[in-house]
Amino acid sequence: MRKITLPFVALATLIVAGPVLAQEAKPLAGQSITVLMPSPQGATVAADFEAETGIHVDLQTLSWDDIRPKLVTALVAGTAPADVTEFDWSWTGQFSAADWYMPLNDVIDADTVNDIAVAKIFSVDGKLLGVPYTNDFRVMLVNKKHFEDAGVAEMPKTLDDLVAAAKKIKAKGVSQYPIGLPLSATEGASTSWYLLTKAFGGELFDKDFNPLFTAPDSAGHKALSFELMLLKEGLVDPASTGLKDSQINDAMFSQGLTSIMVSGEPGRLTQMNDPKQSKIAGQAEAILVPTESGKTRSFGLPEALAIPKVSQNKEAAVAFVKWFTSRDFQKKNAVNGILPTRTSALAELNQAGKLQSGNTIVEQSKTVDALFPQGTPTWYPQFSSAVNTAINSAAKGQITVDQAMLNIAEAAKQAAAQ
Repeated sequence: MRKITLPFVALATLIVAGPVLAQEAKPLAGQSITVLMPSPQGATVAADFEAETGIHVDLQTLSWDDIRPKLVTALVAGTAPADVTEFDWSWTGQFSAADWYMPLNDVIDADTVNDIAVAKIFSVDGKLLGVPYTNDFRVMLVNKKHFEDAGVAEMPKTLDDLVAAAKKIKAKGVSQYPIGLPLSATEGASTSWYLLTKAFGGELFDKDFNPLFTAPDSAGHKALSFELMLLKEGLVDPASTGLKDSQINDAMFSQGLTSIMVSGEPGRLTQMNDPKQSKIAGQAEAILVPTESGKTRSFGLPEALAIPKVSQNKEAAVAFVKWFTSRDFQKKNAVNGILPTRTSALAELNQAGKLQSGNTIVEQSKTVDALFPQGTPTWYPQFSSAVNTAINSAAKGQITVDQAMLNIAEAAKQAAAQ
Protein backbone atom coordinates (compact mmCIF):
# COMPACT_ATOMS: atom_id res chain seq x y z
CA MET A 1 0.00 0.00 0.00
CA ARG A 2 1.47 3.32 -1.04
CA LYS A 3 1.63 5.88 1.73
CA ILE A 4 1.17 9.56 1.00
CA THR A 5 3.95 11.79 2.27
CA LEU A 6 2.82 15.25 3.29
CA PRO A 7 5.10 18.27 3.62
CA PHE A 8 4.41 18.75 7.31
CA VAL A 9 4.60 16.84 10.58
CA ALA A 10 1.66 18.27 12.49
CA LEU A 11 -0.72 15.73 10.93
CA ALA A 12 0.66 12.99 13.14
CA THR A 13 -0.58 14.85 16.18
CA LEU A 14 -4.14 14.95 14.85
CA ILE A 15 -4.83 11.23 15.19
CA VAL A 16 -6.28 11.72 18.63
CA ALA A 17 -9.82 12.38 19.72
CA GLY A 18 -11.99 14.71 21.75
CA PRO A 19 -10.42 17.55 23.76
CA VAL A 20 -6.90 16.27 22.97
CA LEU A 21 -7.59 16.73 19.26
CA ALA A 22 -8.70 20.30 19.82
CA GLN A 23 -5.63 21.02 21.95
CA GLU A 24 -3.23 19.59 19.37
CA ALA A 25 -4.89 21.67 16.66
CA LYS A 26 -4.15 24.88 18.55
CA PRO A 27 -0.89 25.50 16.63
CA LEU A 28 -3.08 25.89 13.55
CA ALA A 29 -5.10 28.68 15.17
CA GLY A 30 -5.63 31.62 12.88
CA GLN A 31 -5.77 29.52 9.72
CA SER A 32 -8.92 29.45 7.59
CA ILE A 33 -10.48 26.62 5.62
CA THR A 34 -13.52 26.22 3.42
CA VAL A 35 -15.84 23.26 3.87
CA LEU A 36 -18.48 22.24 1.31
CA MET A 37 -21.32 20.01 2.56
CA PRO A 38 -24.98 19.31 1.80
CA SER A 39 -27.62 21.47 3.43
CA PRO A 40 -28.76 21.65 6.10
CA GLN A 41 -25.93 21.48 8.65
CA GLY A 42 -25.95 22.49 12.29
CA ALA A 43 -26.05 26.25 12.74
CA THR A 44 -23.12 26.30 15.18
CA VAL A 45 -20.72 23.87 13.47
CA ALA A 46 -18.26 26.49 12.25
CA ALA A 47 -18.36 28.50 15.47
CA ASP A 48 -17.92 25.42 17.67
CA PHE A 49 -14.92 24.20 15.69
CA GLU A 50 -13.29 27.63 15.77
CA ALA A 51 -13.91 27.95 19.50
CA GLU A 52 -12.15 24.62 20.12
CA THR A 53 -9.26 24.92 17.65
CA GLY A 54 -8.91 28.57 16.65
CA ILE A 55 -9.29 27.54 13.00
CA HIS A 56 -11.86 29.59 11.08
CA VAL A 57 -14.30 27.68 8.88
CA ASP A 58 -16.20 29.07 5.93
CA LEU A 59 -18.97 26.44 5.85
CA GLN A 60 -20.69 26.42 2.47
CA THR A 61 -23.79 24.31 1.87
CA LEU A 62 -25.66 23.34 -1.28
CA SER A 63 -28.47 20.93 -2.02
CA TRP A 64 -27.12 17.41 -2.38
CA ASP A 65 -27.86 17.27 -6.11
CA ASP A 66 -25.87 20.47 -6.73
CA ILE A 67 -22.66 19.43 -4.97
CA ARG A 68 -21.20 16.86 -7.35
CA PRO A 69 -21.33 19.15 -10.43
CA LYS A 70 -19.55 21.86 -8.45
CA LEU A 71 -16.87 19.43 -7.29
CA VAL A 72 -16.26 17.95 -10.73
CA THR A 73 -16.09 21.34 -12.45
CA ALA A 74 -13.48 22.62 -10.01
CA LEU A 75 -11.42 19.45 -9.80
CA VAL A 76 -11.26 18.98 -13.56
CA ALA A 77 -9.90 22.52 -13.74
CA GLY A 78 -7.30 21.68 -11.09
CA THR A 79 -8.72 23.99 -8.43
CA ALA A 80 -10.01 23.13 -4.98
CA PRO A 81 -13.80 23.46 -4.59
CA ALA A 82 -13.07 23.61 -0.84
CA ASP A 83 -10.44 22.34 1.58
CA VAL A 84 -12.87 19.71 2.89
CA THR A 85 -15.71 18.42 0.75
CA GLU A 86 -18.63 16.05 0.75
CA PHE A 87 -17.66 12.65 -0.69
CA ASP A 88 -20.62 10.38 -1.36
CA TRP A 89 -20.37 6.59 -1.46
CA SER A 90 -21.52 6.64 -5.07
CA TRP A 91 -18.58 8.77 -6.22
CA THR A 92 -15.87 6.47 -4.87
CA GLY A 93 -15.07 4.64 -8.09
CA GLN A 94 -15.08 7.73 -10.30
CA PHE A 95 -13.17 10.00 -7.93
CA SER A 96 -10.58 7.33 -7.17
CA ALA A 97 -9.93 6.77 -10.87
CA ALA A 98 -9.52 10.54 -11.35
CA ASP A 99 -7.00 10.64 -8.44
CA TRP A 100 -8.49 13.89 -7.13
CA TYR A 101 -8.46 13.17 -3.39
CA MET A 102 -5.77 12.76 -0.78
CA PRO A 103 -5.44 9.26 0.78
CA LEU A 104 -6.03 9.54 4.51
CA ASN A 105 -4.37 6.36 5.76
CA ASP A 106 -1.50 8.21 7.43
CA VAL A 107 -3.72 10.68 9.27
CA ILE A 108 -6.73 8.62 10.37
CA ASP A 109 -5.99 6.13 13.16
CA ALA A 110 -6.94 2.46 13.03
CA ASP A 111 -9.34 2.78 15.97
CA THR A 112 -11.41 5.30 14.01
CA VAL A 113 -11.54 3.09 10.91
CA ASN A 114 -12.51 0.07 13.00
CA ASP A 115 -15.24 2.05 14.77
CA ILE A 116 -16.70 3.18 11.43
CA ALA A 117 -17.64 -0.04 9.64
CA VAL A 118 -18.75 1.69 6.43
CA ALA A 119 -15.29 3.23 5.99
CA LYS A 120 -14.47 0.26 3.76
CA ILE A 121 -16.85 1.63 1.12
CA PHE A 122 -14.47 4.59 0.72
CA SER A 123 -11.30 2.51 0.43
CA VAL A 124 -9.90 1.68 -3.01
CA ASP A 125 -6.71 -0.37 -3.43
CA GLY A 126 -5.93 0.19 0.23
CA LYS A 127 -6.36 3.96 0.07
CA LEU A 128 -8.90 5.53 2.42
CA LEU A 129 -10.32 8.48 0.47
CA GLY A 130 -13.00 9.69 2.87
CA VAL A 131 -14.08 9.40 6.51
CA PRO A 132 -17.83 8.65 6.78
CA TYR A 133 -19.72 11.17 8.89
CA THR A 134 -23.36 10.28 8.30
CA ASN A 135 -24.67 6.74 8.58
CA ASP A 136 -27.24 7.01 5.86
CA PHE A 137 -29.15 3.82 5.18
CA ARG A 138 -32.76 3.24 4.38
CA VAL A 139 -35.66 2.59 6.73
CA MET A 140 -39.31 3.38 6.26
CA LEU A 141 -40.62 6.49 7.99
CA VAL A 142 -44.26 6.66 9.02
CA ASN A 143 -46.63 9.10 10.68
CA LYS A 144 -47.92 6.90 13.49
CA LYS A 145 -50.83 9.25 14.21
CA HIS A 146 -52.05 8.85 10.62
CA PHE A 147 -52.02 5.08 11.09
CA GLU A 148 -53.92 5.38 14.35
CA ASP A 149 -56.47 7.80 12.86
CA ALA A 150 -57.09 5.39 9.99
CA GLY A 151 -57.48 2.43 12.33
CA VAL A 152 -54.35 0.63 11.13
CA ALA A 153 -53.28 -1.30 14.20
CA GLU A 154 -50.05 -2.91 13.00
CA MET A 155 -47.19 -1.49 11.03
CA PRO A 156 -46.63 -3.20 7.65
CA LYS A 157 -44.10 -6.00 7.37
CA THR A 158 -44.79 -6.92 3.74
CA LEU A 159 -45.32 -4.79 0.65
CA ASP A 160 -48.92 -6.04 0.48
CA ASP A 161 -49.39 -4.82 4.05
CA LEU A 162 -47.96 -1.45 3.00
CA VAL A 163 -50.42 -1.04 0.14
CA ALA A 164 -53.35 -2.09 2.32
CA ALA A 165 -52.41 0.42 5.02
CA ALA A 166 -51.98 3.23 2.49
CA LYS A 167 -55.36 2.49 0.91
CA LYS A 168 -57.03 2.55 4.32
CA ILE A 169 -55.36 5.87 5.21
CA LYS A 170 -56.54 7.35 1.92
CA ALA A 171 -60.08 5.94 2.26
CA LYS A 172 -60.40 7.42 5.76
CA GLY A 173 -59.46 10.83 4.41
CA VAL A 174 -56.39 11.09 6.65
CA SER A 175 -54.12 11.77 3.69
CA GLN A 176 -54.99 12.24 0.02
CA TYR A 177 -51.64 10.83 -1.10
CA PRO A 178 -50.36 8.63 1.74
CA ILE A 179 -47.06 7.50 0.19
CA GLY A 180 -44.10 9.80 -0.37
CA LEU A 181 -42.07 8.57 -3.34
CA PRO A 182 -39.81 10.75 -5.53
CA LEU A 183 -40.30 10.08 -9.24
CA SER A 184 -38.32 12.98 -10.66
CA ALA A 185 -35.10 12.66 -12.66
CA THR A 186 -32.99 12.98 -9.49
CA GLU A 187 -30.95 10.67 -7.25
CA GLY A 188 -33.82 10.19 -4.80
CA ALA A 189 -35.84 8.36 -7.45
CA SER A 190 -32.89 6.07 -8.09
CA THR A 191 -32.33 5.18 -4.45
CA SER A 192 -36.02 4.47 -3.88
CA TRP A 193 -36.00 2.02 -6.79
CA TYR A 194 -32.84 0.38 -5.43
CA LEU A 195 -34.53 -0.14 -2.07
CA LEU A 196 -37.65 -1.62 -3.63
CA THR A 197 -35.48 -3.90 -5.77
CA LYS A 198 -33.97 -5.16 -2.51
CA ALA A 199 -37.48 -5.39 -1.03
CA PHE A 200 -38.54 -7.66 -3.88
CA GLY A 201 -35.62 -9.92 -3.02
CA GLY A 202 -33.20 -9.02 -5.78
CA GLU A 203 -29.98 -7.26 -6.70
CA LEU A 204 -29.14 -4.85 -9.51
CA PHE A 205 -26.25 -6.77 -11.09
CA ASP A 206 -24.48 -10.09 -10.89
CA LYS A 207 -20.81 -10.26 -9.87
CA ASP A 208 -19.73 -9.34 -13.41
CA PHE A 209 -22.07 -6.32 -13.55
CA ASN A 210 -24.55 -7.97 -15.89
CA PRO A 211 -28.01 -6.40 -15.31
CA LEU A 212 -30.49 -8.48 -13.32
CA PHE A 213 -33.54 -6.26 -13.78
CA THR A 214 -34.72 -6.65 -17.39
CA ALA A 215 -36.85 -9.81 -17.09
CA PRO A 216 -40.53 -9.25 -16.12
CA ASP A 217 -40.13 -11.56 -13.11
CA SER A 218 -36.98 -9.82 -11.88
CA ALA A 219 -36.97 -7.79 -8.68
CA GLY A 220 -36.02 -4.54 -10.43
CA HIS A 221 -38.82 -4.90 -12.97
CA LYS A 222 -41.30 -5.67 -10.18
CA ALA A 223 -40.03 -2.66 -8.20
CA LEU A 224 -40.78 -0.15 -10.96
CA SER A 225 -44.14 -1.81 -11.70
CA PHE A 226 -44.93 -1.45 -8.01
CA GLU A 227 -44.08 2.26 -8.07
CA LEU A 228 -46.29 2.87 -11.09
CA MET A 229 -49.12 0.94 -9.43
CA LEU A 230 -48.88 3.20 -6.37
CA LEU A 231 -49.07 6.22 -8.66
CA LYS A 232 -52.02 4.84 -10.65
CA GLU A 233 -53.94 3.95 -7.47
CA GLY A 234 -53.65 7.54 -6.24
CA LEU A 235 -51.44 6.59 -3.32
CA VAL A 236 -48.57 8.79 -4.59
CA ASP A 237 -49.00 12.44 -5.54
CA PRO A 238 -48.71 12.91 -9.34
CA ALA A 239 -46.61 16.01 -8.58
CA SER A 240 -43.86 13.62 -7.40
CA THR A 241 -42.63 13.38 -10.99
CA GLY A 242 -41.18 16.85 -10.44
CA LEU A 243 -40.08 16.61 -6.79
CA LYS A 244 -36.77 15.68 -5.17
CA ASP A 245 -36.76 13.42 -2.12
CA SER A 246 -35.77 16.39 0.06
CA GLN A 247 -38.87 18.27 -1.11
CA ILE A 248 -41.12 15.32 -0.34
CA ASN A 249 -39.52 15.00 3.09
CA ASP A 250 -39.74 18.69 3.96
CA ALA A 251 -42.80 19.97 2.11
CA MET A 252 -44.99 16.90 2.38
CA PHE A 253 -44.11 14.38 5.09
CA SER A 254 -42.93 16.94 7.66
CA GLN A 255 -46.04 19.00 6.95
CA GLY A 256 -48.37 16.07 7.58
CA LEU A 257 -49.45 15.74 3.95
CA THR A 258 -48.10 12.22 3.48
CA SER A 259 -48.09 9.30 5.87
CA ILE A 260 -45.24 7.09 4.63
CA MET A 261 -41.77 7.77 3.26
CA VAL A 262 -40.85 4.63 1.32
CA SER A 263 -37.13 5.32 1.28
CA GLY A 264 -36.70 7.06 4.62
CA GLU A 265 -33.55 8.56 6.10
CA PRO A 266 -33.24 7.72 9.81
CA GLY A 267 -31.20 10.83 10.49
CA ARG A 268 -34.18 13.03 9.62
CA LEU A 269 -36.27 11.81 12.55
CA THR A 270 -34.85 14.41 14.93
CA GLN A 271 -35.87 17.27 12.65
CA MET A 272 -39.25 15.72 11.87
CA ASN A 273 -40.06 15.48 15.56
CA ASP A 274 -38.86 18.99 16.34
CA PRO A 275 -41.84 21.36 16.64
CA LYS A 276 -39.67 24.23 15.42
CA GLN A 277 -39.00 22.46 12.13
CA SER A 278 -41.98 20.21 11.60
CA LYS A 279 -45.75 20.10 11.90
CA ILE A 280 -45.72 16.42 12.86
CA ALA A 281 -43.54 16.61 15.97
CA GLY A 282 -44.02 13.49 18.07
CA GLN A 283 -45.66 11.58 15.23
CA ALA A 284 -42.74 10.42 13.05
CA GLU A 285 -41.12 7.08 13.66
CA ALA A 286 -39.05 4.53 11.77
CA ILE A 287 -40.20 1.01 10.95
CA LEU A 288 -38.26 -1.83 9.37
CA VAL A 289 -38.42 -1.81 5.57
CA PRO A 290 -41.34 -4.01 4.44
CA THR A 291 -40.48 -6.55 1.77
CA GLU A 292 -42.26 -9.05 -0.45
CA SER A 293 -41.23 -11.90 1.85
CA GLY A 294 -41.63 -10.06 5.15
CA LYS A 295 -37.91 -10.35 5.97
CA THR A 296 -36.55 -6.81 6.07
CA ARG A 297 -33.58 -5.63 3.96
CA SER A 298 -31.78 -2.36 3.41
CA PHE A 299 -28.66 -0.84 1.89
CA GLY A 300 -26.26 1.89 2.87
CA LEU A 301 -25.60 5.29 1.33
CA PRO A 302 -22.97 6.73 3.69
CA GLU A 303 -21.44 10.13 3.08
CA ALA A 304 -17.89 11.05 3.98
CA LEU A 305 -15.62 14.04 4.34
CA ALA A 306 -12.57 14.15 2.10
CA ILE A 307 -9.71 16.47 1.20
CA PRO A 308 -8.85 17.36 -2.41
CA LYS A 309 -5.18 16.93 -3.27
CA VAL A 310 -5.12 20.55 -4.46
CA SER A 311 -6.21 21.90 -1.08
CA GLN A 312 -3.71 24.45 0.22
CA ASN A 313 -4.69 23.92 3.88
CA LYS A 314 -4.37 20.19 4.45
CA GLU A 315 -3.34 20.31 8.11
CA ALA A 316 -6.34 22.37 9.16
CA ALA A 317 -8.56 20.32 6.83
CA VAL A 318 -7.50 17.10 8.55
CA ALA A 319 -8.19 18.71 11.93
CA PHE A 320 -11.76 19.46 10.81
CA VAL A 321 -12.32 15.95 9.47
CA LYS A 322 -11.08 14.40 12.71
CA TRP A 323 -13.19 16.74 14.84
CA PHE A 324 -16.38 16.33 12.80
CA THR A 325 -16.13 12.51 12.82
CA SER A 326 -15.07 12.14 16.47
CA ARG A 327 -17.35 10.14 18.77
CA ASP A 328 -18.11 13.14 20.96
CA PHE A 329 -19.13 15.37 18.07
CA GLN A 330 -21.12 12.62 16.33
CA LYS A 331 -23.23 12.19 19.46
CA LYS A 332 -23.75 15.94 19.69
CA ASN A 333 -24.45 16.31 15.96
CA ALA A 334 -27.17 13.65 16.05
CA VAL A 335 -29.64 16.36 17.12
CA ASN A 336 -29.09 17.92 13.68
CA GLY A 337 -30.29 14.78 11.94
CA ILE A 338 -26.81 13.35 11.28
CA LEU A 339 -26.89 9.69 12.29
CA PRO A 340 -23.49 8.61 13.69
CA THR A 341 -21.24 6.38 11.63
CA ARG A 342 -19.30 5.27 14.69
CA THR A 343 -20.68 2.07 16.15
CA SER A 344 -19.73 3.31 19.61
CA ALA A 345 -21.62 6.59 19.22
CA LEU A 346 -24.74 4.88 17.86
CA ALA A 347 -24.77 2.38 20.71
CA GLU A 348 -24.22 5.04 23.38
CA LEU A 349 -27.04 7.20 22.04
CA ASN A 350 -29.46 4.28 22.01
CA GLN A 351 -28.47 3.14 25.49
CA ALA A 352 -29.05 6.67 26.75
CA GLY A 353 -32.48 6.80 25.13
CA LYS A 354 -31.35 9.61 22.83
CA LEU A 355 -31.77 7.80 19.51
CA GLN A 356 -35.27 8.22 18.12
CA SER A 357 -36.78 4.89 17.05
CA GLY A 358 -33.51 3.58 18.43
CA ASN A 359 -34.30 -0.13 18.57
CA THR A 360 -35.61 -0.06 15.00
CA ILE A 361 -32.58 1.89 13.77
CA VAL A 362 -30.15 -0.49 15.43
CA GLU A 363 -32.06 -3.54 14.14
CA GLN A 364 -32.25 -2.16 10.59
CA SER A 365 -28.56 -1.26 10.65
CA LYS A 366 -27.76 -4.96 11.04
CA THR A 367 -29.44 -5.69 7.69
CA VAL A 368 -27.62 -3.00 5.70
CA ASP A 369 -25.87 -4.34 2.60
CA ALA A 370 -23.63 -2.57 0.12
CA LEU A 371 -25.60 -1.65 -2.99
CA PHE A 372 -22.68 -2.94 -5.06
CA PRO A 373 -20.96 -5.81 -3.23
CA GLN A 374 -18.44 -5.82 -6.10
CA GLY A 375 -17.50 -2.21 -5.30
CA THR A 376 -19.08 1.00 -6.56
CA PRO A 377 -18.30 1.21 -10.30
CA THR A 378 -16.65 4.25 -11.85
CA TRP A 379 -19.71 4.62 -14.07
CA TYR A 380 -22.23 4.79 -11.23
CA PRO A 381 -23.18 8.46 -11.92
CA GLN A 382 -24.15 7.59 -15.50
CA PHE A 383 -26.05 4.54 -14.32
CA SER A 384 -27.99 6.47 -11.68
CA SER A 385 -28.84 9.18 -14.17
CA ALA A 386 -30.17 6.56 -16.58
CA VAL A 387 -32.20 5.00 -13.75
CA ASN A 388 -33.97 8.15 -12.63
CA THR A 389 -34.47 9.39 -16.18
CA ALA A 390 -36.15 6.10 -17.12
CA ILE A 391 -38.25 6.10 -13.92
CA ASN A 392 -39.37 9.66 -14.57
CA SER A 393 -40.32 8.85 -18.17
CA ALA A 394 -42.24 5.75 -17.11
CA ALA A 395 -44.05 7.67 -14.36
CA LYS A 396 -45.12 10.23 -16.94
CA GLY A 397 -46.45 7.47 -19.18
CA GLN A 398 -43.89 8.14 -21.89
CA ILE A 399 -42.36 4.64 -21.86
CA THR A 400 -43.32 1.20 -20.50
CA VAL A 401 -41.64 -0.63 -17.65
CA ASP A 402 -40.05 -3.00 -20.19
CA GLN A 403 -38.63 -0.05 -22.12
CA ALA A 404 -37.40 1.63 -18.93
CA MET A 405 -35.50 -1.47 -17.82
CA LEU A 406 -33.95 -1.95 -21.26
CA ASN A 407 -32.94 1.72 -21.37
CA ILE A 408 -31.20 1.40 -18.00
CA ALA A 409 -29.43 -1.81 -19.01
CA GLU A 410 -28.19 -0.27 -22.26
CA ALA A 411 -26.98 2.84 -20.47
CA ALA A 412 -25.07 0.71 -17.96
CA LYS A 413 -23.47 -1.28 -20.79
CA GLN A 414 -22.40 1.85 -22.63
CA ALA A 415 -21.08 3.54 -19.49
CA ALA A 416 -19.07 0.48 -18.48
CA ALA A 417 -17.52 0.32 -21.94
CA GLN A 418 -16.22 3.89 -21.87
